[in-house]
Amino acid sequence: MESFRTVGTCARQILFDVDEDNVLRDVKFLGGCAGGLQALSKLTRGKKIEEVIDICEGIQCKNGTSCPDQFAKALREYIKRKENEKLGIEPARRGHPPVFRVNIHVIKVSSPKEE
Repeated sequence: MESFRTVGTCARQILFDVDEDNVLRDVKFLGGCAGGLQALSKLTRGKKIEEVIDICEGIQCKNGTSCPDQFAKALREYIKRKENEKLGIEPARRGHPPVFRVNIHVIKVSSPKEE
C-alpha cells in the first residue's frame, strides 16, 4: 500500500493501492471528514489513476488545497516514481540528490589486422 502525507488538509495521510494496469484498487484517508472521504474512496475505486487525477486535481477547500487535491498530488507522485523506476532512477532521500543506476556493457571490438 502506498502512503502519502498531506499538506494543508484535515486528513493527515492517504493510503492507496494501484494495480499493474494503473487502476485504483483501494484508498483510505487518515483523519479528515469521514463521510466525504469514504464517499471519495468509493467513487474513485476501480478507476484509472489518470481519471482520478482529472476529477480531483484543483478542488479547493482551505489553505489552497483539499483532500481530493492532495490525493491527485499523491497519484502524480506515484506516477513519477514508477516512471523513474523504469529509467533506473532511485528516489531522492531527504537532503540527497536522486541516485541514477546505469548498466554499462563493455564490448570488445577487434579491428581487422593489416596485411
